[in-house]
Amino acid sequence: MTSHQAPSATIDSELPALKNAVSVALEYAKQLGSSAAEVAISKQQGLSVSTRNKEVETVEFNKDGALGITVYRDGRKGNSSTSDLSPEAIRQAVKAADDIAKYTSEDPFSGLADKALMAQDIRDLQLYHPQILTAEELAEIAIRSEDACLQSDSRIKSSDGATANAHTSAKVYGNSHGFLNGYCSSRYSLSCVAIGEESDGNMQRDYDYTVARKYQDLLSPEAVGKQAANKTLSRLDARKIATAKMPVLFAPEIATGLMGHLIGAISGSSLYRKSSFLLDSINTQIFPEWFSIEEQPHLLGALASANYDGEGVATQSRKIIDNGSLATYLLTSYSARKLGLTNTGHAGGVYNWTLSHSNQTFDELIKAMGTGLIVTEVMGQGVNGVTGDYSRGAAGFYVENGQVLYPVEEITIAGNLKDMFMGIQGVGKDRDLRSSIRTGGILLSEMKIAGN
Repeated sequence: MTSHQAPSATIDSELPALKNAVSVALEYAKQLGSSAAEVAISKQQGLSVSTRNKEVETVEFNKDGALGITVYRDGRKGNSSTSDLSPEAIRQAVKAADDIAKYTSEDPFSGLADKALMAQDIRDLQLYHPQILTAEELAEIAIRSEDACLQSDSRIKSSDGATANAHTSAKVYGNSHGFLNGYCSSRYSLSCVAIGEESDGNMQRDYDYTVARKYQDLLSPEAVGKQAANKTLSRLDARKIATAKMPVLFAPEIATGLMGHLIGAISGSSLYRKSSFLLDSINTQIFPEWFSIEEQPHLLGALASANYDGEGVATQSRKIIDNGSLATYLLTSYSARKLGLTNTGHAGGVYNWTLSHSNQTFDELIKAMGTGLIVTEVMGQGVNGVTGDYSRGAAGFYVENGQVLYPVEEITIAGNLKDMFMGIQGVGKDRDLRSSIRTGGILLSEMKIAGN
């Protein structure tokens, strides 16, 4: 393999130039007579190496970025973007946005977030840990994970590849309120996919991965490879089960997706379009009383931490679910105005949701379930955000008397999200921290299982 060296310059050296580009854009928008303007710029650079059966397959280096500007004129709005950050190109982009704003229809709800909501207290959240890595170094950890995977058991016939990534980014946001701030972040990851062969020649596959802000915080390549192999081996000789109603235990990585449906239902855009099954649900009990979700945007080094949202609005710790009741919607400036409510600083997603737990490990939840189904994979998009109806293909494990008996495939699990949320019996304390939703397994009292 030829040497592919990542650039020696770290991305934080570009922050001053990016801030200057934002200032240039805002100043020119002001000269053109706009009512208000906002500018966001992001620049990413990184290296990604994929291997398959311990041979390097792809090496990708990326370095890209773009500036996006929104200009407001008397309730009208225009957008433009450019990847050329020269002063002349920026001025052309601003002029284009301003020209568009002269012809779009008026919208009384558009505009910047309120000035009083802009973030003042900008702290170091320890999101940026630059580590210069070569393609050779990333290839080595990918190959080590594949090697551990392939050596673990004779039934692992091949690897479906491993990928190691190292990425850093710089983001700057400014608006005509005078807000201008930027920060850098880093993200490293390693994943490995294993293929196993069943006694009848059928194949199964599964994967594992690790992700962190700091390269040194990744799990060892050997641990990732072995776990990918173990998960694949556990799926061999899967069966269907008879159609029934039974308790269902969502594995942690699937439980995050279940909570993702809550995010969709309480987001402002769903609410003002009246396309949510949780309309008019503030201060209404939608989960068991013992259950809470806390948003913690300022956790040091966490994957979804931020001082401010995509509009410069200060993020804040808050209860999303408080003793089972819905405590807040997730609102941007636009959706808040449409709904006549207060902006909650959620332009750009959620920030480290941490679910309360029932003081049980995943294994203890299996025992508590008795007889039921562990779900480790869901497929398809069968979720209706308006009604809450939920129906998805699934795979996992059949459990009887607290013991895992055999793997299960080609089934469908169905219910309604309102019933599923209220039917939560337990949440594991061994949380998966690899996403913006930090939760252990989630045990539901009952779902419909369609099998044979």
